[in-house]
Amino acid sequence: MKGKVNMNINRTKFQMNSLAIIMMLAGSLSGCSKHSVTPTPVPVQKDTTATYHDPAQFGTPYTGVPATKDIVMYEVNMQTYTPATFQGVMARLDSIKALGVNVIWLMPTYPVGKLKSINSPYCVQNYNAVNPNFGTVTDLQNLVAAAHSLGMAVLMDWVANDTSWDNVWITANPSWYMQNSSGAIISPPNTNYTDVAALNFNNTAMRTAMIRAMKYWIFTANIDGYRCDFADNVPADFWAQSLDTLSNIKTHKLIYLAEGTSAAEITSGFQLSFGFAYYSTLKGIFAGSQSPSSIFTTNTSENNSIPSPGIKLRFTTNHDDASSDGSTLTVYNGKQGALAAFVMAAYMDGVPLIYDSQEVGYPNAISIFTNVPVDYTANPDLVAAYKQIIAFRNAHEAIKTGALTTYNDPNIVAFEKVSGTDDVLILDNAKNSAENFTVPATLQNTTWINGLTGASVTLGTQVSLQAYNYLILKKN
Repeated sequence: MKGKVNMNINRTKFQMNSLAIIMMLAGSLSGCSKHSVTPTPVPVQKDTTATYHDPAQFGTPYTGVPATKDIVMYEVNMQTYTPATFQGVMARLDSIKALGVNVIWLMPTYPVGKLKSINSPYCVQNYNAVNPNFGTVTDLQNLVAAAHSLGMAVLMDWVANDTSWDNVWITANPSWYMQNSSGAIISPPNTNYTDVAALNFNNTAMRTAMIRAMKYWIFTANIDGYRCDFADNVPADFWAQSLDTLSNIKTHKLIYLAEGTSAAEITSGFQLSFGFAYYSTLKGIFAGSQSPSSIFTTNTSENNSIPSPGIKLRFTTNHDDASSDGSTLTVYNGKQGALAAFVMAAYMDGVPLIYDSQEVGYPNAISIFTNVPVDYTANPDLVAAYKQIIAFRNAHEAIKTGALTTYNDPNIVAFEKVSGTDDVLILDNAKNSAENFTVPATLQNTTWINGLTGASVTLGTQVSLQAYNYLILKKN
């Protein structure tokens, strides 16, 4: 999103007042009126339906797009790189891949609007161009091709709800935007997004243009799908229309991630949606305001809120949260706490996200409105720990799809996942003190292998864990 937004705000969709429009047109065209009124000229839009052709395909469509359950996603905020360009990201692709990542999500790469702007990358001036500060279309093509060569798919960020006030659409096609009773274009209702103009999804021409713009990057840059911003505020029937159209591009396997919570988004074609509630509960646990076992309730509730085969994206931070809540070192009380939180997010259910800068423990908040150079050589011990956690996940089907068994404990987050003969047990201390876990009778005297060290572990009646430590076990 453009900034922190309560996902439960009233998102009542704008509806055109058809009767009022008919009356206005009738009044302006009637020759019987006592006072004649000169009609306001309406821009004539050329119908290009018959002449439209998809752009030429750049490169060869990537065949290595992972199954949804196998995704490990990495969010790229270009403004944390030095240089803050497509080429700056290319220079880090090997390091990103080494974490165990197989999907990259690029935050918006479009030109940013200037009129009423706060310099948000989510204020899109032109859907069919790239931000010149980041480079050229050729640079973007090269970045995508390089990621593909390393075995990583690439998602672009799509902002469907609104555009900048100086977007190329706004003058030529005012009817593509929401308007008030005076005919003035408005910002999105029920938000504080004054830097953008709300799009009108009752306008079929606008829908067609947007879908074509989404298709443009699939062909022109050979990308592998979209993360869609503020998805809950866009009509579900538009998502169904657009994703159905994109999925008819049979040369590409595409990933669709909704920054939203609605079951209708999964029904409309998204494979993934955001785990906002899980993140909120994680924060509460590490702040001491929620019990460790509350994460199980949230996990079940989130999973039950979407239909199969939808999957939740789980995270310990992202660009919104790193801006509003600060560093993971702040939210989770240091490096060890940040890792303990990530184990829960990456292993319990769903698929994990890493926001660039968290793996090196950047200590401060990161604004999305300006460049914030990050030292990506910092904290190699933290980077190594993230690699271990992700590598173990990638190696175990139980973590990805296994049946979940939870063990309620007042101090430790404990759960087991089983898929066939693959059996994994996680004990995770989310408290800033040493704590003991009382081993359930069914697990006593069982032998396991420490998934990070390879050491043999036989469980007795209790396991002691230091502050924010975690034990990752696989069945011997």
